[in-house]
Amino acid sequence: MIHPLAADPTLADFGKDPVWITIIKAVLLFLFLMLGILFGVWYERKLISRMQHRYGPNRAGKFGLLQSVADGLKMGLKEDIFPRTVDRVLYLLAPVIMVVPAFLAFSIIPFAPMVNLFGVRTPLQLVDLPVAVLFMLAMGAVSVYGVVLAGWSSRSPYALLGGLRSAAQVVSYEIAMGLSFVAVFLFAGTLSTSEIVKAQADTWYVFLLLPSFLIYVICMFGEAARIPFDLPEGEGELVGGFQTEYSSSLKFALIMMGEYLHTFTASGIAVTLFLGGWRPPFPASWEWAFTGYWPVLWFFIKFALTFSFIIWVRASLPRVRYDQLMSLGWKVLIPVNLAWILLVAAVRNVVVNPENKVLGIVVGVIIVVGALAIWMRFDTVNQRRKEDRKAQVEAEFEELSNEPTAGGFPVPPLDLPHYHGVQHKEIPSGTN
Repeated sequence: MIHPLAADPTLADFGKDPVWITIIKAVLLFLFLMLGILFGVWYERKLISRMQHRYGPNRAGKFGLLQSVADGLKMGLKEDIFPRTVDRVLYLLAPVIMVVPAFLAFSIIPFAPMVNLFGVRTPLQLVDLPVAVLFMLAMGAVSVYGVVLAGWSSRSPYALLGGLRSAAQVVSYEIAMGLSFVAVFLFAGTLSTSEIVKAQADTWYVFLLLPSFLIYVICMFGEAARIPFDLPEGEGELVGGFQTEYSSSLKFALIMMGEYLHTFTASGIAVTLFLGGWRPPFPASWEWAFTGYWPVLWFFIKFALTFSFIIWVRASLPRVRYDQLMSLGWKVLIPVNLAWILLVAAVRNVVVNPENKVLGIVVGVIIVVGALAIWMRFDTVNQRRKEDRKAQVEAEFEELSNEPTAGGFPVPPLDLPHYHGVQHKEIPSGTN
């Protein structure tokens, strides 16, 4: 019995493609990502240059489009240097671990609904799973092993500190990012990316779940280690972080490729879970916008705008301190996310079970009041700490101001025997 394929793919529509169709989709996805990296590097440099009133790449090819190709060829042809003390196996394997999970994570992104690909009706998505979003989170966590191993195998203190920073950073921001998806799961009722896009047919989740979207956007920078959260690299204090000992060779190219792939994955997940996926940004009555390959255009426009926003943030904000980064993740994002999830669960319970309306409203009020009380408590504690610190600074300044000064600057007492490092000794009488 042949079942007709729906316009919106479901989990039942996957796993039925011929092997050659699956291979073609995998190759197309690989080409999209590789060409996206080449174009993304050029686009980022060009856009930041325009923001800073510069030209950017404009020599290699028309508008400098071949500059990324030239850089890739240069890194691929340079001598591959291994520092003397590195662990050669892990040193070589680390960049690969950073790249491969990023490719796999992008395989769950739906580009379009059912399309006609070489005469076969198939969803324009490589694979979908009942736990597709959890698979994406797992791939993001695995790629961190590449950063940690790159720092550890380099046998360099700067590289090691960068790797440890990345491990601590991903723990805090992976938790907050995973919690920002829970509200989406509660509304969609599934973890499948294709069905989450289908659930946004009426309203995108960026409007229904705006706090979850804002938290995800912040975590997106921490997960992809992009400015202002690129602490694993930290050129100012760690020289180059985990990649300090990697010269500009093919290994360094793989590291940069992994960074851009993680940025692409973060943008694709934002589009899929919150911005309607491949759905057009205008009324659903325009049926032509859902047919053929038009949905690919809508997905690409949203994807390009999200990537442009990431570049804009890089050009606008400085790198934060490491303690500020960790405090934001553990003290702000995670508690706010937990309170928001409880509130969303209460509202969802009222929507699904109207008979529990009174109970849901009571629970929601309790959650809001409890969250405000906790926030006021922490705000009071922080305010007291600031006042204590201010009083301490004022006391230290008062102590310094009581000392003798010369031209407004404190100076040591002049009666010290070792003033200016000169030891004054009594000269015995009767000596020359």
